[in-house]
Amino acid sequence: MRRPTQLLLEAVHDVARLAGDIALRHFRSALTVDTKADGSPVTVADREAERAARSWIEKRFPHDGILGEEFGADRADAARRWIIDPIDGTKSFVRGVPLWGTLIAIAAGEEILAGAAYYPAVDEMLAAARGTGCWWNDSRCAVSQISAVSDATVLTTDERFDRTPWLREPWGRLASRAAVARSWGDCFGYLMVATGRAEVMVDGVLGPWDLACFAPIIEEAGGVITDARGGRTAFGGSGLATNLALGLTVRDILIDRAARSATALPTAEIRGSDA
Repeated sequence: MRRPTQLLLEAVHDVARLAGDIALRHFRSALTVDTKADGSPVTVADREAERAARSWIEKRFPHDGILGEEFGADRADAARRWIIDPIDGTKSFVRGVPLWGTLIAIAAGEEILAGAAYYPAVDEMLAAARGTGCWWNDSRCAVSQISAVSDATVLTTDERFDRTPWLREPWGRLASRAAVARSWGDCFGYLMVATGRAEVMVDGVLGPWDLACFAPIIEEAGGVITDARGGRTAFGGSGLATNLALGLTVRDILIDRAARSATALPTAEIRGSDA
């Protein structure tokens, strides 16, 4: 008999693939791009993919709540809810750049039970649930063991940090010390960290649908994930994922100790070093 965690792992995997494949049908096609109230773009691909995910969930988990980027919340008081981002990286998507993905998470309160991130344009899938390990295209994956910033690859979505200017100067210091600094951003950066192809991914502004699935993915891959102030939450409005070896070092560079949130990870839980 399959364990409940295994069932959730399979469920997020299946929903992510279903919705992502629907979005992929529209990739590099002529699309009308609308602008949402927050200034971000949205297309028929986003809407169709989220509708498909919602339909799948409602048929199989009718008592669960759903929070989606495009259509908001249903059954918000449910004990368990699904969190959907049909296309994370829509700006890349509409420009024909393949660094976008479909993100699915299952949460009980603020605890993320399982998450999947599917990258249809490059045919890569990440999925994890608590205690199952992190799976990358059906094989186990792990973060890198690099322990020196000078050897690290560090990533962000937008190095201007217009909405979080307090990160701009610390990011510059981190990037100047790193071996490689790139903007392989949005969800793609978290894929790189989880699979050991980069050591750091930082985002100044995120919605819960942007980060929730990566909580189990990064941790089950052996890494550390917090918000950009060091809080151990997927709902802090920002994101910072690292391998374990650089977890403390990177947070010391990026985060003013006085500005760290009350939910920050204790130092003992992020052991790191820098040569």
